[in-house]
Amino acid sequence: MEEFRVLANGIEINVAIAGRGPAALLLHGFPHTWRVWRDVIPALARTHRVIAPDLRGLGGTTRADSGYDVATIAADAIALLDALGEPVADVAGIDLGTPPAFLLAMRHPARVRRLAVMESLAGPLPGAEAFLAGGPPWWFGFHGVPGLAERALAGNEAAYLDFFLRSGTHSGAGVAPEVRDAFISAYTGEESLRCAFAHYRALGVSGAQIADEAAARRLVVPALAIGARPVGDALHRQLAPIADTLTGHVIPDCGHIIPLDRPRELLALLEPFFSGA
Repeated sequence: MEEFRVLANGIEINVAIAGRGPAALLLHGFPHTWRVWRDVIPALARTHRVIAPDLRGLGGTTRADSGYDVATIAADAIALLDALGEPVADVAGIDLGTPPAFLLAMRHPARVRRLAVMESLAGPLPGAEAFLAGGPPWWFGFHGVPGLAERALAGNEAAYLDFFLRSGTHSGAGVAPEVRDAFISAYTGEESLRCAFAHYRALGVSGAQIADEAAARRLVVPALAIGARPVGDALHRQLAPIADTLTGHVIPDCGHIIPLDRPRELLALLEPFFSGA
């Protein structure tokens, strides 16, 4: 596996690459880096050139001042594929990586062979009412207030991130120590946190971008919606009315961080889907 930085869309994107074959672009979420995919990359790399970047502002990618809406993140992904000489890719996204993966497939269907999205919502699209019955998760509001969370959490990053890493696994035990350490290192410091929370602060703009696309066109690329705990089948319900070809699965006994919590079960879905089986 190689890890390096690529100049794309005006920023330097840190990216891990493994394998040969058709491209598979993997977009992580919060509080992750590309390493959220580490347990599925070796298997996918047997048949694909796996491209796993750190999203804008996160991990080893440029701490940009702006551009945290999903349209810009999708543009980052297109620019990265261009820089790497990949005209088309299978695309997967989890958590914060799901909305830009979805928008990428909507706006650039010729660049996306297949789309796999998991454990997130497609913005404000109908279908997630049951999941949102009690309101959005509490941290959306906390992260959304400009300047607040990064100052409140400075010096306490590890304790805060451990909440997400433990609750994101079915057992509550969290992720492997080396992965935890990498995630905490990536999100330590006020500037790192500012960039992380900038994704949440752009949710209003991002939601409008998603709603506009869904009103204008259908999702024409084959799509796979994967749920676990807590999102379940909410994403599948959102995509079903606008997707031409959609399959949905909920992985039982699995926490939010699917690639680290149940990598075998995830591969059992991704490998045949990406192969076109």
